[in-house]
Amino acid sequence: MEESNNLPSSTTTSKFWNLFNCINSLSTSRSRWFSATTASLLLIFFFISTLLFTHYSDYIYFPQSASAGNSVLFNYSIMFSKNNNHEYPKRDEYLLNCTSSNMSITCPANYSPNTFNSNNFTLNQTCPEYFRWIHEDLKTWKSQGITREMVESLKKDAHFRLVIVNGTAYVKQYAKAYQTRDDFTLWGILQLLKLYPGRLPDLDLMFQCHDKPSIKRKYYRGWRAAFAYPQPPPQFHYCGDDSTFDIVFPDWSFWGWPEVNVKPWVPLEKDLQEGNAIKSWTSREPYAFWKGNLHNGPRPKLGKCNSIKDWNAQIIDQDWIKEWREGFKDSDLSEQCVHRFKIYMEGNAWSVSEKYILACNSTSLLINPIYYDFFTRSLIPMKHYWPVSDKHICKSIKFAVEWGNNNTDKAQEIGNAGSKFIFDQIKMEHVYDYMFHVLYEYAKLLKFKPTVPEGAVELCSERFACSPMGLETTYKIETMVNGPSERGPCQLPPPYDPLTIQSIRDQNAKIKKQVKMWEPNAWYEW
Repeated sequence: MEESNNLPSSTTTSKFWNLFNCINSLSTSRSRWFSATTASLLLIFFFISTLLFTHYSDYIYFPQSASAGNSVLFNYSIMFSKNNNHEYPKRDEYLLNCTSSNMSITCPANYSPNTFNSNNFTLNQTCPEYFRWIHEDLKTWKSQGITREMVESLKKDAHFRLVIVNGTAYVKQYAKAYQTRDDFTLWGILQLLKLYPGRLPDLDLMFQCHDKPSIKRKYYRGWRAAFAYPQPPPQFHYCGDDSTFDIVFPDWSFWGWPEVNVKPWVPLEKDLQEGNAIKSWTSREPYAFWKGNLHNGPRPKLGKCNSIKDWNAQIIDQDWIKEWREGFKDSDLSEQCVHRFKIYMEGNAWSVSEKYILACNSTSLLINPIYYDFFTRSLIPMKHYWPVSDKHICKSIKFAVEWGNNNTDKAQEIGNAGSKFIFDQIKMEHVYDYMFHVLYEYAKLLKFKPTVPEGAVELCSERFACSPMGLETTYKIETMVNGPSERGPCQLPPPYDPLTIQSIRDQNAKIKKQVKMWEPNAWYEW
């Protein structure tokens, strides 16, 4: 659709003069509340407001009578086409259909198609390698399957229960998650259902949105298993580790994190690429940089490394309250790719910042991560990042920076490989395809027919995006899928065999140990 021009329409001119006559009559009256100066200011304000209103009049349709309950149709997908024209379908088959009487509760009839025509799909390539970990995350339930009792045993731990029946999603909320994690997770799932309508089988799952995974392996081994279910309950979460059974799922920030002004992944990915181009690796600051909340988990130890002179590191404790008050002017992620080395350290658990750090074209220094998200298990030390010991963090950072500045070609190679992995392997289409495959494979394990639980409500875009405009609503509208995909999901690769998985782990551990042995006095720690 062509963009409207900037000239005011005849309707705008008429509205303008009506406002002018009204204000002029007020300014000439004897009322002590209005003066000519006030009228002039109001005139300018209303004129600009009318121009802005008319500029978007092609995209927003209001009912003639609000009291009649007519539909208000928002074609937001066109308004945000600049950020929404690459990763998502370009057709406008899905439009927000908000009612004027209750914009945040009612789902429209025939919300979205729940059938698909396989003839419309083009063949697609094999999924990235990290998709193979889906099989590993679900293998615990492969032999005996998943029962309804196992799912419902998580009611006290989960934030919400998601059920999909005949292509329609329903949710029952048990607890409110921190900030808008749950909202944006559900929003992402809704977009997946619109991208591949009718392709997911019926399913029933529980989702936990805290920082840490919580289904501990130790409770389902040995004598402890007598006090638990024979098999652990299947819980979805944003991250996992070797001590838990949680099923890993893409995090909320791919659709935006409004509380800290982090854009959705599609526009942010573009911003990061542009930010990378501002300075070459050799022209960047020759020390390591980290910025964030120093008060989570083991991060206070990192704060002791804040000395460019002593440790080759600048560590900044982010004051989010101050940033919020000042409009986040110092927290633009695309403006932080100006150092040769970027540090990643976990907080309470895994952090969403990892993908932003890896994307910077800097040599990423990862401080012994314990947790993994859906793609990080395919990262290789000394190929995609430099492994930093958590024993003596400051010394390890200092050595890594010195090594990189003395081996610039190798250091740049690591930085470029990490950035390439993010931009090539974590495209938004891959995020949706990972979601699709992990849900599809999970649904195949269910030993019962999912039904809508009592108290669950139907999910639709209107419940999330038909609300007063703000950053949260803006991000959802920007990431709204406009129509079914013209391609099918990528082809899921086969699972790793146990020997291959052990070989991957052994090789990574060997590389990390070798790097550690390069450091001066490293033998004290072994």
